[in-house]
This record gives sequence, C-alpha cells and structure tokens, in this order.
Amino acid sequence: MYYSAIMLPVSAVCGGIYRAVIRTLTTRNIPLYRCLSSGGRVLAGLADADTIFALSSGHGRCGVAVVRISGSAAATALRCMVGLGNQLPPPRTALLRSITDPHSKEVLDRGLVLWFPAPHSFTGEDSVEFHIHGGPAVITAVLQALGSVPGMRPADAGEFTRRAFHAGKLDLTEVEGLGDLIHAETEAQRRQALRQMSGELGRLYQDWSHRLKRTLAHVEAFIDFSEDELIEEGVLDQVDISVCDLQAEIEQHLKDERRGERLRSGVHVVIAGATNAGKSSLLNTLCQRPAAIVSPIAGTTRDVVESALDIGGFPVLLSDTAGLRESPDLVEQEGVRRARERVQQADLTLLVVDSTILPSEEQEAAAFLLEHLRSVLSSQDQPGAGRCLLVLNKTDLLPEAYREKLNLELRRVSGLPPVCLISCQTNEGLKDFLTVLQSSVKTMCGDPLSGAPTLTQARHRAHLQQCVAALAQYRRYRDSDLALAAEGVRLALTSLGRITGRVGAEEILDIIFKDFCIGK
Repeated sequence: MYYSAIMLPVSAVCGGIYRAVIRTLTTRNIPLYRCLSSGGRVLAGLADADTIFALSSGHGRCGVAVVRISGSAAATALRCMVGLGNQLPPPRTALLRSITDPHSKEVLDRGLVLWFPAPHSFTGEDSVEFHIHGGPAVITAVLQALGSVPGMRPADAGEFTRRAFHAGKLDLTEVEGLGDLIHAETEAQRRQALRQMSGELGRLYQDWSHRLKRTLAHVEAFIDFSEDELIEEGVLDQVDISVCDLQAEIEQHLKDERRGERLRSGVHVVIAGATNAGKSSLLNTLCQRPAAIVSPIAGTTRDVVESALDIGGFPVLLSDTAGLRESPDLVEQEGVRRARERVQQADLTLLVVDSTILPSEEQEAAAFLLEHLRSVLSSQDQPGAGRCLLVLNKTDLLPEAYREKLNLELRRVSGLPPVCLISCQTNEGLKDFLTVLQSSVKTMCGDPLSGAPTLTQARHRAHLQQCVAALAQYRRYRDSDLALAAEGVRLALTSLGRITGRVGAEEILDIIFKDFCIGK
C-alpha cells in the first residue's frame, strides 16, 4: 500500500519549526542556496540537494506526527538517525526504533520507521517515514536533525506529489483528485474526489487520447505515403467516423450542467427578497447560529453575509443579501446592487416572502406571488422554476385553516417555483423545506458515484472545449486541405494531453509503424 499526501505551504503547517531548521543549518555552516520568504514558506534548501523532507501530518499538537523523506539520500538519513548500520529494514514494515541526532547521537524520540524503496513508493523514489510523537519540540528536533544530513533539504509545497507525477505514479487528474480529497468537507465531495483520485476520469481522457493518437497516425500516414499506394483504402473514412464519434462523446461529456465543478466548490445558494421578509432569520436558522443581525428595522442587512453549510452531504455556500427595494440611502443602494448581482450568479435562489402580506383569499395568492416575483426581481434576475425556491415565512401568524388551503392551492398552480411554508420563529415547516432544499442541491450536484465521471475543474472544461473546436477544424478542412485537417487532430490531442499531463510524439510514431507496414 502506498502512502500519499500533498504537502501544504509551510506557513500553514509549521512555519516556526521550519525557520528553526534553517537556523540550525546556518549555525552548522551548511550552505543554503535559497532562503525563506517573509511568509515563512520554504522556497528551497541545500545546494545541489536532491532529497526532500517535510512534516506530512499537518499543523498542531497531535498524538502522532508523520515526517516524510523522499530521494536518493533517504536511505542514508534512515541509517544515520536510526542506527541501522549498513542494513535497511524490510520494505513497508513498521519498526519501533529510537530516532537520534546524527551528530550528537542524542535520542530525539522513539517511534515507528518505515522504508519504501524505489520504485514502490508514493513518489517513485526511495522514501522513509518517521511516525513520531506530535509535540512541537519533537517535530522541531527531528526536522533539524534531518536538515543536518548532507544532501537533504525541506520540501516545497506540493513537491512530493510533483515528484509522483513526474515519476508517472499519478496523472494530473489524479493529482487534482488527491488535492480535492484532502480538502473535502462533505461526504459527496469525498466520494467524487476518491473516484477521481482512483484514475477513473484520467482513464476516460486517456482512452480518448489513445483514439486520437491512432486517428492522427492514420492521417499522417495517408499524407506521407498514400501516393506510394502503401496505405489501405478507406483509411480516411475510418478517420472521419472516429473524429465524428469522439467529438459527439466529448460534447455530451461537456453537457453536465457543471455538476462536478459545483460539487467541488459548493452550490451557491442566495437568500433574496423584500425587506423584513425574514431572510436573515432563515440564514440563522439554517446555520443554527446568529450569523446575521436580525432586527424589525427594514434594511438592517446592507452587505452579503456568507456561511458554508453541509446539507445532506453536499457543500452549500449560503448568502444572505440586502432587502430588494428602492432606497435613497446610497449604502443601501449598493447593498441592493450586490444582492441582485448575487442572484444573477446563484445556482439556486431562496426567494423569501412575508406570508402575512398575502391576500386573504387563497385563490388570489398565486397571482399575487407571481406579481411579487416580478416586483422584487427584475425580469433579467427572475429565476426559473429550476433555480428558485419560493419560501413563505411567518406562517405561524396565519390561521391554520388558511395555511392548509393556501398550501393546496399553490401546489395546483403551474408557473410558480416550488413553494415551502415555514416559520423561522417556531421552526414549523422547516423539516419539509430542508428536504426540498436537499433534493434541489442533490439534483444540481448529481450522484458522484453513478454514471460516467464528471468534470471537476474549470481547466478541464476549457481544454475539452478547445479539443472540440480542433476536431471541428478537421471536419472543416478534410476535403480542401488535409494537412490543416491533420493539424486540427494534433491540436485536439494536445488539448487532451494538457488535462492529464501526458502526450508525446513518439507514441504517434509507434502507432504508425505498428499499424502500417511502411517501407516493408
């Protein structure tokens, strides 16, 4: 089993510890070729150093801390700090040993040591892990001792994973999946990140890349050797079919309504409505804390108040906004402008309405609400049924019989967004509202474990769009200029290669000579 981690910026992990390491190296006359930035991030290390080390288990006191070493001097560090002589422990076997300073021979701690010889390690290099006690003094002492070993330096942020990528252990999509897994805060995010880290998304793109390489090889072979009658008939017809099929698959892949990206970054839900409708009360109820000031004075909320939530395992960024109304107050005008801007950018809008202003006849309520939507939201802001939930607040102030008739009436009316009747004061209807909200959020994010893997990064989408445009270039120039058409296929292949980080001309040559007996 391989161990894996992305090293965080040192300033976010243990800046003081690393500064102590550098001070120790300086006092021992060990040359440095770079220095620390003002933020405390280690930018580099020892002159000509190839082996890196870092704390992998994060910041703060803990029971166990993991220090990782990777590079050609990892075995040397293990021998001189654990007292193994010329022997190395069995690979991937935990041994309890005293960890000592290589110069003073002072015992620094007693912990587990693990040896991962190349290439069977996370980075593909010789690697060592020290599992030590997680106190700051212990961590500092061990890192200082490692820094005194010749040929070793503190790792840059993400350098372990970068080495794994260069060693072919991970492609870029798997690297991104690993990063997402480390930062996952909800169950759905964890599932999506784990699926991507397992290589499923990368394998989909690699399959497309392989088909494009074969297609490009056939086109290049036709251009170079067709006049010598060494190429079978119908090669370009096969290329046409392949390009058409691949373009259709990628275009379908792009029609995902940004579900993967939305799940990765969070669904943007905006609470909007007129003043004193109970927007801030709804925010506080959902957050279960006083995140926003609640007051009977209209226009209390002037700026956007944000809070991150986990709703049914899905990440949500909830924003409370200023009440939408005309106001002579310049500050409130800016708040209203920002509120309308957020509604434009929202994945889902919770339009809160004070139910006490509804007509006394429930039959007139639907028409009133439609008119209220138009008056509160401008025509360009007004969301459709799929992007809006209509939340009728303060229902505890309505007669019970009226509430029941109103609920039945609004369910029968078409053209209205889904309607939820709640009371932030008594929490009445909140459970049903949360069920509807969770269903809406789940629909927007999708099930991360079902169907084909989805796009999770904006850069994936940009490169795939470039790929589709390049394939369209092939079809546009296929009959008039085959060289330009081939360039379109090459550009498409390059765009796919930029997603995974793997593309090369030698692979195309290999396919040419494998598929065609050119030159006999």
